[in-house]
Amino acid sequence: MNKKTTWLGWLFASPYLIYTLIFFLFPLLWAVYLAFTNWNIIAPDYEMVGFQNFLEAFFSKSVRAAFLVTYKFMLMFVPIVIAGSLLLALIIHSLPRLKGLFAVGYFLPYLASGVASSIVVNGVLSYNSPLNVFFRKHLGLDIDWLGSPILAPLVIALMMAWKFVGYYALLFLSGLESIPKEIYEAAEMDGAVGWKRFWYVTIPMLHPAFYTVTILAVGLMFGIFTEPYVLTGGGPDYSTHTWQLEIYNQAFERLNAGYGTAIAIINSVVTFVSILVFRKLLEKWGARHGWE
Repeated sequence: MNKKTTWLGWLFASPYLIYTLIFFLFPLLWAVYLAFTNWNIIAPDYEMVGFQNFLEAFFSKSVRAAFLVTYKFMLMFVPIVIAGSLLLALIIHSLPRLKGLFAVGYFLPYLASGVASSIVVNGVLSYNSPLNVFFRKHLGLDIDWLGSPILAPLVIALMMAWKFVGYYALLFLSGLESIPKEIYEAAEMDGAVGWKRFWYVTIPMLHPAFYTVTILAVGLMFGIFTEPYVLTGGGPDYSTHTWQLEIYNQAFERLNAGYGTAIAIINSVVTFVSILVFRKLLEKWGARHGWE
């Protein structure tokens, strides 16, 4: 009976295992192999070059820019999206009724195509858009939103925050709904009301939601492609040049598949280490408030 149950379990799991084997494991092993070659994605022949691709990537200006730009995006996007999604969750949580309707409404931007959103933003911020015409005519301001190394990353970070704030708000809303009322009643008896209640009760009790949202937001920063590709192409002066743009440019624009694969592996390692650091920090914060 146990053998029959075991084989039955493997049988039901086999479609997913086969899918993973074909579309994840084989490509991963192939990518690791390609990272040590000079394949140009077209020629049938290529040579093994050892660690040459990795050494070249470590001293590359564009790779270094992608590394720094990712953390620059992170410093802008993560605080904005966490604060915005938490505020939105608190507003929805305080509604007497129709919470689900409002939650779904704010979730809709997450479903919008990144290309479509970028095209809309590009039109809104173009030189002859009503917004810029108003600024030039009435305020005397001629703002090059996507041509400034300071404003361009901020525009992309704000656009992505608008897209994801509704999704992350659902996670915070779920956390708020799960806090027992007895905890608030006990805190009120101890004098924790208003801001003190929010800071010393609500925030610590939302640790699982903070943990999930932060990890998701940090991981997202290492996969940015659509928005900078459509809006800025990585410019100006590498100010919006991300890992995915660098991988795309090397592998598909310059046909350096081996080198592009090496950059992708470096990106994976940097992503893993960064998320691990944030995990440890969040776990320490949670441990101080009783979350083991």
